[in-house]
Amino acid sequence: MFRKKALRINTYLGYGTSARFRASGRALEDENVDFSDNQGTLKTLRNIYRQFESDEIRNIPIILKLPDGQILETSTDHEGYYHLELDISTLSEHLSKNGWVTYSVSYKKEMMKKEISNGNTFSSEMLIPSHHAEFGVISDIDDTILHTGVASFFKWRVVVNTIFKNFDKRKAIDGTVKFYKKLQLGKKNTPVNPFFYVSNSPWNLYDYLSAFFRKNNFPKGPILLRDFRTPFDKTPKPKMPHKQSEILNLLKMYPEMKFILIGDSGEKDADIYTKIAQEFPGRILAIYLRNVNHRRKEKRIKKIIQSFDAAPILLVHNSEEAIEHAKRIGLIN
Repeated sequence: MFRKKALRINTYLGYGTSARFRASGRALEDENVDFSDNQGTLKTLRNIYRQFESDEIRNIPIILKLPDGQILETSTDHEGYYHLELDISTLSEHLSKNGWVTYSVSYKKEMMKKEISNGNTFSSEMLIPSHHAEFGVISDIDDTILHTGVASFFKWRVVVNTIFKNFDKRKAIDGTVKFYKKLQLGKKNTPVNPFFYVSNSPWNLYDYLSAFFRKNNFPKGPILLRDFRTPFDKTPKPKMPHKQSEILNLLKMYPEMKFILIGDSGEKDADIYTKIAQEFPGRILAIYLRNVNHRRKEKRIKKIIQSFDAAPILLVHNSEEAIEHAKRIGLIN
C-alpha cells in the first residue's frame, strides 16, 4: 500500500508596511524535497520533479498567528495558494532590527484528516522597509544574477541548468553579490536599502531559488514568482507581464520610495523598465541591464537606450561597470 503523504505549507517571504500586513504561500502535499549540498544529477532530477508534481490542497482554511498572539484566518484557492492583505496598526512593534516581522502559518486542525509536517507550524516573514532607506532595489533573477540561458536557442540552457544542476552547482554572475551589497549599504553605509527579486520562474522553484540566494549570500528579500501555467490552464491570462505588475505593486505600496531596476538584455526587461520610468517620473534612480551577449538583442536594447532619457540607464558587460556608474551618480560609496 502507498503511504499517504503528509501536508505542508510553503510560505513565501513577503513585504508590507507598518500598517499593512500581506502574506502569501501555498498549501501542498509534502514531497520531502531535499536541498542539501553536493547532490548528484539523479537526486537533483528527483527534487525538481517533486517540486512540479506536488499536489495542492484546495479551498482549505489557513490560520496565521502574529507575534502578539493575534489570529488571522484565510483559505486557499483552487490551486492551493493563499493571499491575505489587511490593515494592522501594530506591526512596527514586532520588527526585528533588520526590518522583518515573523509570524507562523498553520492548517486549521479540526478541518484536517491527514498528518501535517513540522507540527503544523510553518514560519514566515514580512519585510517592512526602514524609513532610513535611501532607495529600494528591484532585480530580475534569470541571467541577471543567476546564469540561466534565457536567450539561448530554444532556451535549452534554461532546461539543462534548472533540471540537471543542484542549486549549489549554479553560479552567481561574477560581481553581482558585491554590487548588491554595495547597493544595500548605499551612501549611508548602513544595510537598510530593501531588495525585491522578480522572475518569470514559477512558484514551484521558490525553495530552489531561496537556497541559491542563501548559499551565495545575496541580500535577503522577497522573491516574487508567478503561477505555473500549463497548456490546459483555463484561467484568464494576466493583462500585463508579471514583472511589470509586480514592480507597479511595489511602487504603489511604497509611494515615497525611489527604486533602482536591474535586469538583462535577454528578454523584455528594457521595455518594461523604461516604460515604468516614463510613467513614474523621478521614481526610478537608475536602470542596469546586463548584456547577455546576443548580437540582435544587444542592438535592439541600444536602440531603446538611445531614445530614453527618463532615468540613467546602462547596458553593462560586468558588475564593475555598474559599480563605477552607481558611484558616479551618487548611489553608493
